[in-house]
Amino acid sequence: MRGRKLLTVAAVLMAGLLALPGLAQASPKVVAPAPAFVNALAAPAKVDGNLKPNAVLGISYQVQVTSYWCGPAATRIAMSARTSNLPSQSTLASQLGTTTNGTDYIGQVTGVLNSDLGTGWYETKNMPNDPPTQAQRDLLWRDITLDVNNGYAIVANIVAPANNHPPGYPNYTIYHYFTVIGYDSSDMTVKIADPANFGGNQIYWLTFNQLATLIPPKGYSA
Repeated sequence: MRGRKLLTVAAVLMAGLLALPGLAQASPKVVAPAPAFVNALAAPAKVDGNLKPNAVLGISYQVQVTSYWCGPAATRIAMSARTSNLPSQSTLASQLGTTTNGTDYIGQVTGVLNSDLGTGWYETKNMPNDPPTQAQRDLLWRDITLDVNNGYAIVANIVAPANNHPPGYPNYTIYHYFTVIGYDSSDMTVKIADPANFGGNQIYWLTFNQLATLIPPKGYSA
């Protein structure tokens, strides 16, 4: 297992943390209101570098095939940022142990991403505190920028109650997986590839603040 990621004050400042407030389709940046190709053989070092004000990964998008395959679909989308040799959602469902109740734990996604991509990049990050602590928020933003800058998408396991929904979600609590494929530090937003396709919303922007409230008490693979 690699050592924990180290965070420098300079990187924090550059990422704007101290001021915290199937093919992918290009889309105008409309932020929802808050309420390739690498196959690494060894674990790459996660080192801050090439900091950018914004970045978005190219991915191959698919709508989830069944109502309970959001985990496999989100995992496949994340893999597509690294390779074109993609397994089917059915294959990924088998690898993830997905049942009609869904994919049980984000750690299963982490294991499949590392195994299928042949890399030790991904780690499981739990966010048990709701609301998250400032340290958890800082780490989430740092993981998003670091991963995207290095060509890796993040898979997030979310719980979205009716009063805190991404665009198009039905009016009840949704337990779900989606993929974070980009960020913009100028306004602290993140780009989401959402396999649920609720209301036709496939690729969209969310505020980072809203994303940070959606993940607890679950976690993410980064």
